[in-house]
Amino acid sequence: MLIEVLKSKIHRIKVTDGNLNYVGSLTLDLDLMDKVGLIHGEKIQVLNVENGERLETYVIQGERGKGEVIVNGPATFKIKKGDLVIINSYAQVEFELAKNFQPKLLIFD
Repeated sequence: MLIEVLKSKIHRIKVTDGNLNYVGSLTLDLDLMDKVGLIHGEKIQVLNVENGERLETYVIQGERGKGEVIVNGPATFKIKKGDLVIINSYAQVEFELAKNFQPKLLIFD
């Protein structure tokens, strides 16, 4: 049996910009992606600490070392520049392996 567990989490990072006219997704600095094991195109959940909004999208690789967290497309109506967000991704893992699975966490406080 497979169960879904938290794989990656970036906790309370500040959104650096927004681009309504982009197709969609969230652009994230490649250094941040590497630290928590996210890959280009991976499904993510974004939780807005400021207003409680939650959405699912996918991550797009941004430029390494710029610290960018850019919300794109319609999500800009729910998440604004300067908002603190939590970015989660999940993985399906065999039940026995899930008991000891450790997610990769990056906490900004």
